[in-house]
Formats: sequence, structure tokens, C-alpha cells
Amino acid sequence: MINLKQFEIWFITGSQHLYGEETLQQVDAHSQAIAEFLDRAADMPVRIVFKPVVKTTDEIYAICQAANAAPACIGVITWMHTFSPAKMWIRGLTILNKPLLHLHTQFNRDIPWGDIDMDFMNLNQSAHGDREFGFMMTRMHQARPTLNRKVVVGFWQEASVVAQLADWARVAVAAHELKTLKVVRFGDNMRQVAVTDGDKVAAEMTFGMSVNTHGIGDLVTVINQVSDADVDRLVTEYADTYTLMDSLQRGGAQHSSLRDAARIEIGMRAFLQDGGFGAYSDTFEDLYGMKQLPGIASQRLMADGYGFAGEGDWKTAAMVRVMKVMAAGLPGGNSFMEDYTYHFDPTNPLVLGSHMLEICPSIADGKPSCEVHPLGIGGKEDPVRLVFNAPAGPAINVSLVDMGNRFRFIVNEVEAVAVTEALPKLPVARALWKPMPDMATGCAAWILAGGAHHTVFSQNLTTSHIEDFADIFGVELVVIDSQTKLRQLKNELRWSEAAYRR
Repeated sequence: MINLKQFEIWFITGSQHLYGEETLQQVDAHSQAIAEFLDRAADMPVRIVFKPVVKTTDEIYAICQAANAAPACIGVITWMHTFSPAKMWIRGLTILNKPLLHLHTQFNRDIPWGDIDMDFMNLNQSAHGDREFGFMMTRMHQARPTLNRKVVVGFWQEASVVAQLADWARVAVAAHELKTLKVVRFGDNMRQVAVTDGDKVAAEMTFGMSVNTHGIGDLVTVINQVSDADVDRLVTEYADTYTLMDSLQRGGAQHSSLRDAARIEIGMRAFLQDGGFGAYSDTFEDLYGMKQLPGIASQRLMADGYGFAGEGDWKTAAMVRVMKVMAAGLPGGNSFMEDYTYHFDPTNPLVLGSHMLEICPSIADGKPSCEVHPLGIGGKEDPVRLVFNAPAGPAINVSLVDMGNRFRFIVNEVEAVAVTEALPKLPVARALWKPMPDMATGCAAWILAGGAHHTVFSQNLTTSHIEDFADIFGVELVVIDSQTKLRQLKNELRWSEAAYRR
């Protein structure tokens, strides 16, 4: 279970000494009340921590320096209760390396029409105090393009405002995760494939994640050290958790395959834990010393929060991990996915999403079945896998691609539909969906944007989450949704080429 309450977002309010000590005490009390309210909100996934009001250049610099150094702090919320001259913020914002959300609110919801006077006006100046701060951030963005911020507008007790703050908090945690993520590649990517490859140095410079390779033999050594007693315990867990096909039952003809799969899972889990890895990739072309391609192992590791992608696709593996962190505690799941084949019925066009083995059971509709079947590639013994269908409902597919001079996030909003056919000869996990805005436009837009065939399929995150995530890193985002028009999309892609030309 990923515990987001270990993380903090600092609530920082700006003011100045112009208004006197009594006003500053009120500003401090109001700020603390807002921070405590947000911290207690049921949907707030992290701690919201009040910090005393900052009033000078030195105080602002000190709080930004402290936020940078605090391991638990994954972002800051700023609010100008009064008028905080924005030149005071330049030094602090220049060094700040944590995500920033600018909350444009005020302590009182309503104007007290019968009592309002200049004392009230001097205290409650957010309407123009926040504009001063906003100008400075916009001005500084020209010199520091990664100095992005999320702006949320509205009364701080409104449910919609709290929801936006909670969503951004999830994104800030995910950004923190990506900045420190270690991805291990077991072998290289699938031979001759373009989109799963990429610049790992540029990825570490842009996102912070480190991506390194271990030979499959390093993993096999750990797998071979797994004890029979540990295998016995995991096989029992399989039987208690899933519906085992008859041949995998104890005494069945293929029970040894289940034990081999369990041994692989235990070994992989130990390797990842010992190395501090949060995500990994493998490939069916590099399985030397392994009895079968990891199927159920990768599925269960994803269900426990690890990132995974097949065929050496380290970018998608990283995104699976960060989106699982982003969505921790929400109903629904996130999984490695691949657009596999189409249903071109003009009255009901669909995409069948699946993979050879490795779809996360967090997106399963009901209890998965544990099965073993031949696999036509890899040249190993028949692999064990979990078989299930994904339920109907709104979802998104997310791709991270390397464009050579930059990275690009691509999001396609989709509507998943129930799998009503039996598919007796396709023993894999699968999902069906309709891409937005329609099959022809959605697929064409994805191809024009350079979207990969591997994605993260999410049932509980939205385009807004990914938009905020891309903003934090200053990375391009292409969205394909119900409003997408191909002519407009082509223009947007041309504009992006100009904007990112170096």
C-alpha cells in the first residue's frame, strides 16, 4: 500500500510589514485556519502544513530553502492574503525546486456589505495581492521555463476548490516519485523497435529518474536462491486469491509451472526490493536461464504498486509506477496496456487492449482466473498468467515518448465498454474501449502525435492530472478528447515544433 500521508505540502502566505502587527496577526490566524481546514479534508491525500506568514525577502528565501531541503515536503501552496510586493519573491522563487500551486482565494467568502471599511479592505487584498504575485511568476517563467505553477481560484471551503487541491497534491507526490525513481531493465529493449527506446540521460536530466540495466543472469541468480518453503507459501496464496485452472491445482499435470511462476515472482520481488527499484522492464527476447516469461509475477508486482512494461519499454514502466502513486487510495486501477487489435464494425468500432501476459489485476472486473497456456514467442515453457476482463467506464490512455529534442506526453480519453464475448481462445487479460472523439479521429490523432503502442491505462486518473504533471516538468502535452479536430491538432503539433526548437 502506497501511503501518501507521509508527504507534506507547505501552506505559505505572503504579506508585508506595511499594515502593522495587528493585521499581521490576523493574516497568520486566517492562514492557519485555511491550512488546518485543508489538512482535515477527507479527500486530501497528503498533509497540509501551515507555515508562518512571510513578510520580507529574507523570510521568503529562507522558507523556499527549507522546503527544498525537507524530504517530506513535496510542494508548496502560496497565497497572498494582503499585498505582498512580488520583488520580495524573486530570490526565493529562483531557488525553489518544489512544485508550486497558487491558491487565489480570500478568507471571507462574502463582502460584508453593511460593515466593510478600509481596515477590512487593507486586510483582505487577495484580489490584487495575488495578481502581483502572479505577474512575477509569469515574468520569471521567461528566464526559468520550468518555473510553472498551478492556479486554483475560488473560496477555500468550496468542495470544487478542495478537490482541485487534492488532485494537485497527488500529482506533486507523483512528481516527487519520478524525481527519485530507479528503473531497472532486465536486458535491452525489443530488437529493432523504435518507440520503446529513448535517451536515458535526457530522461534523468528532465525527470530525475535513473534507468539502468542488469543482465538477466543477475535476476536468475536471485530466483534460483528462493526456498521451496517460500514457494509453498506463495502457491497457497495463489490458490486462495484466484480461480486456479485444474491443471495448476496441486497434483495437476502443470502444477510445477505454477511453482516455477511463484519462484520467479519471489525472486523478482527480492531483486527489486534489495535494489530500491520502483519499476522495471523485461523482454521475451532475453530470458536466458528462466523457465518461463514472467506473467503472473509482473501482474502481481504491478498490483502492489511497481511499474512494469514489456519489451524493454522503460518509459512506460516509469509511468505505470508514477500513475499508481498518483492514484493511491482511489477506486479503480492503472495498468500497462497495449493497443492490440481493432473491431471496425461501423456501428460499434472498438479497440481491444491487451498484452501477451502482463495486464495488472487492479483493473479486473471480478476475480481473475489463474491459467497456463502456450506462448508462441520467447522459446520457453508455457507461462502462468491471470485472465480477466476490465469493466466499463471512463478511462485514459497515457503515453510518454522521446521526440529526440524533447519528451512528449500524449493522453487519449476513452470510454471502456464491457467485454461481452467469451473469447475462449484468447486466454489473456483484456479491455475494450472507444477512443475519443471517435475511432477514426482518435486513432489518427494518436498516430500523428507519435503515440506509442504501449500505454498506461487508467480508470481513476483524468487528463487534468496528467496536464498538471506535464506542467511540473515543463514537458509538452498532447490531449486527444471529445473536442479534438484533426486540422486543429496538426496546427498544435506544428506550433509545438516551433516552441521546442533549440
